[in-house]
Amino acid sequence: MDVDGTLIGTDNTVREDVWAALADARARGVRLALCSGRPAFGNALAYARRLDPQGWHVFQNGASVVNVATGESLSEALPPDPLAALLARAQETGRLLEVYTDDTYGVTQPGDLARRHAELLGIPYVPRDPEALTGTRVRAQWVVPTAQSEAVQAEPHAGLDLHPAGSPAMPDVMFISVTRAGVSKGSAVTRIAAAYGVPLERVMMVGDGHNDVSAMRVVGYPVAMGNADAEARAAARTHVGHVDAGGLAEAVGLALRL
Repeated sequence: MDVDGTLIGTDNTVREDVWAALADARARGVRLALCSGRPAFGNALAYARRLDPQGWHVFQNGASVVNVATGESLSEALPPDPLAALLARAQETGRLLEVYTDDTYGVTQPGDLARRHAELLGIPYVPRDPEALTGTRVRAQWVVPTAQSEAVQAEPHAGLDLHPAGSPAMPDVMFISVTRAGVSKGSAVTRIAAAYGVPLERVMMVGDGHNDVSAMRVVGYPVAMGNADAEARAAARTHVGHVDAGGLAEAVGLALRL
């Protein structure tokens, strides 16, 4: 399941009836996996551990596939030359670009957007220079006002894939995740299903945005939230209620009846 707009609602929290439905499904033997554009720290890591503390989860739009019990990671590094080009473009335009490893990140433009995003992620706001990061850099992310989103996506990103997504908790902002070409939630879900020995036709993906579609297209049961965008709705086999009305609990109930 996705996080923003699927697990958490406009108040940046998870409904208690949703947690209860997920706990019931896990007790009945359903494997639960987060499938998020968020990194494997802060609130997202806490959500993953509550869903399945021994399991595999997808972070960073598939660039990080992490076992939260062992810390084992199946990360996909960003190519160095395209990353250098992104950092140069961020400097030229003054836009906020975030660069991530598995366990930390840096920002090119400290300020209000970066601070607000840190609060959304549930981590202290400690701006770091992306050039000073150690470890494998797996993902970059443009954080821009929604009005700039189309223009940013239209720019060349050779050797990279873009995964735009929003959050109901920051409705004025678009998060445009950037990964190595071929890396997506779909590729990561495929790897997790294989690790668990579950055929993809028995996998459900619940999401609400463009960056969920690659996973929705590879599973047998793609489900769109009531607040989903047009692309996610078109990719879905089933539609459930709005995130603020507990739509994810409805999807869990469907999974138990399949």
